[in-house]
Amino acid sequence: MTRVAVLGAGAAGLIAGATAAKNGAKVEIIDRNERAGRKLYLTGKGRCNITNSADRDTFLKNIPRNGRFLYSAFDAFFSNDILDILESEGVKVKLERGGRYFPESDKSSDVIRALVSYAAKSGARLLLGTYVQSVEKQGDKFVLTMAGMHGGRREYDRLIIAAGGLSYSSTGSTGDGYAFAEKLGHTVVPPKPSLIPFETEQTWASELMGLSLKNVTLRAYAPEKAKNVEKGAKKQKPVYEELGEMLFTHFGVSGPLVLSASSYLADAPEGARLEIDLKPGLSEEQLDARLLRDFEKYRHKQVRNAMVELLPSRLIETVLALSAVDPTKTIDELTREERRAIANTLKCLKLTVKRARPIEEAIITRGGVSIKEIDPRTMGSKLVDGLYFAGEVIDADACTGGFNLQIAWSTGAAAGEAAVGGSGY
Repeated sequence: MTRVAVLGAGAAGLIAGATAAKNGAKVEIIDRNERAGRKLYLTGKGRCNITNSADRDTFLKNIPRNGRFLYSAFDAFFSNDILDILESEGVKVKLERGGRYFPESDKSSDVIRALVSYAAKSGARLLLGTYVQSVEKQGDKFVLTMAGMHGGRREYDRLIIAAGGLSYSSTGSTGDGYAFAEKLGHTVVPPKPSLIPFETEQTWASELMGLSLKNVTLRAYAPEKAKNVEKGAKKQKPVYEELGEMLFTHFGVSGPLVLSASSYLADAPEGARLEIDLKPGLSEEQLDARLLRDFEKYRHKQVRNAMVELLPSRLIETVLALSAVDPTKTIDELTREERRAIANTLKCLKLTVKRARPIEEAIITRGGVSIKEIDPRTMGSKLVDGLYFAGEVIDADACTGGFNLQIAWSTGAAAGEAAVGGSGY
């Protein structure tokens, strides 16, 4: 019987281990934590955004780099497959805005319990509270030296590294998988934070801490493009543009739009430019007409009091300051140029990224084991026989919306099946 070790009892590791066990292997899933799925517990703000209802092509569009590498894995195991597994374990799911699937209970713990149950029923054994100190390839065997609850040396025929990245290090994602991959001869693309909030140069953003914006459009320009935009260059396309929600924080900006934008700016976020369209549903002409109506209604009031139906009260003073309009001026005193300045700010509220937040605050890690050294059909190493990779340890990351967890499910299933030459999950 083929002996398989899976490093990591997270999303990718549990599916990989269960799949290998279902195909007849003797599987041990090893994790330093005393409970499985520690990071999975935090996903979706504790609700677990399981996957997305989008088709494969849309999935690939939400993976800024290396998306084509996942084509075969998605083809073999996709969103319907993980939903079937969870529902077979009693987890009812619901579909929310943006095609996002969540458990009906809104509890990630239900998803974790289902996966642990599925792995156990498949025949996999969990070795929790166990820390892998070293990994060596000796002949055709992988020798693991471990400490903790199940300490000692063990030999395996196959090894699946699904130990995560560097984000949320408190959950056990401390980069061990990268170190083991390098020790076995693999190239690791330097890890960087992705799906990460941004600190901004402008202090007014922090002064709006706690203010959430809904139904706005965020455009993001990479640093070089941002310089061209400032110089007035035409036809500069943003690297990211989407409608949704975002949030002002004590350091800058966060929220779904910002996190997804960070996926497109992760290589060099410093100096990137963000533009917020506060009224994306209105053209410039329509917005001007709206302002005229509101200002006519409040024509004898101060400008700041005439915009109460247009913006959250906390945002009005900021918009007027950026428009160089005195908030105490009455509508009767407002010039056409000042009205146009207000409209321009509403359509293009500008921010400059100072830096990304620390990698410990990232939802996922960009970088990891180079896809050039991994077979996209099997997740098997092209350098070391019997070695496989799954999940965040691979250099592939996506936007928010359940796309990253699907990468974990799909690569885990591919690795688990290929490790024992199986024919299904």
